[in-house]
Amino acid sequence: MNIRSKKRKGIALAAGAVLASFVIFGGCSMGTAADNSVSAMKPAQTVDVSGLSEARNTPVVRAAKAVGPAVVGITNKAVARDWFNNPVETEGVGSGVIFRSDGYIVTNNHVIDGAKEIIVSLSDGRSLKGQLIGKDEFTDLAVVKIDERNLPTAAFGNSDTVVVGEPAIAIGNPLGLEFQGSVTVGVISALNRTLDVSDKRVKLLQTDAAISPGNSGGALVNADGEVIGINSAKVSAAAVEGMGFSIPINTVQTIVNELIEKGYVARPYLGVSVFDPTTAARYGYQLNIDKGVYIFRLSLDGPCGKAGFQRGDIILEIDGEEVNSVADLRAKIASYKVGDKVTVTYDRNDTKRKTEVMLEEMPQEDR
Repeated sequence: MNIRSKKRKGIALAAGAVLASFVIFGGCSMGTAADNSVSAMKPAQTVDVSGLSEARNTPVVRAAKAVGPAVVGITNKAVARDWFNNPVETEGVGSGVIFRSDGYIVTNNHVIDGAKEIIVSLSDGRSLKGQLIGKDEFTDLAVVKIDERNLPTAAFGNSDTVVVGEPAIAIGNPLGLEFQGSVTVGVISALNRTLDVSDKRVKLLQTDAAISPGNSGGALVNADGEVIGINSAKVSAAAVEGMGFSIPINTVQTIVNELIEKGYVARPYLGVSVFDPTTAARYGYQLNIDKGVYIFRLSLDGPCGKAGFQRGDIILEIDGEEVNSVADLRAKIASYKVGDKVTVTYDRNDTKRKTEVMLEEMPQEDR
């Protein structure tokens, strides 16, 4: 069982790039500072539905009225470099949802990632400076706060009760603030969809409600006017239509509470860096193992280091469950809490062994 360099490194890296483009965790409408100007933003349309007939006053109309005012635009102002290494101000526009009347907003991590300045555009036309409270790359969630009170809020539902086929209403800002507060309608296509993105495994709601660039961080709403998810991703491929994904709101609530309390999410870790054959190939190596994940680096002060693990060990199981990919290992460890003990089955020199490891909190530099 060994790991060796491959000559065709460039091909492996290119293949990884193609796969990464298939599932897009991004929905930020990007442009230069001249595009998507915050000052050009207009108040989202609000409609008095009191005079509508019963036939026209559908659950979609009522849901849009209930949640729409709490959906905001989020402008990420960052600085990039042009071909001549000159600084160029850029703007990306996404969406967010106000969940507390004192100014707390949930959005996607990728919407605010790298921001030098955050501007929040309210549905009433006002634009306010936002403060980043905390972010979590693993779940692609972030919390932003504005200094304002008595704001409209969206009610959170229970994503554990969502069923396939029920209506799903997406509210956000496709293509930027010019289309702020747009509403698209579909159904819940599937539950617990597992996507592996950058070796992270997340479970999402799948919907065919249109989720376009700029919708990221917006609300996925049920027919009762409750937010059941935060829109985060879509499948981007010429042959695919209507495959969007949303972070279940029960997951969102757990994460945002911890972000508000700590500014980050405390996650357990083993203190090892691992390869499976696929991830090894991305970096130009050929890994000759049939099962498990190969430890190519470990911290001697980390949990596995303290338990006596070595570089070259192959992790096969965690508490009796097979681990055959980097995403498998991360998902399994993420299901535990800091301080939990797990039994790790591993292979060393063709000999199977078992060792108990106490999970510790992941250091900030490793998050």
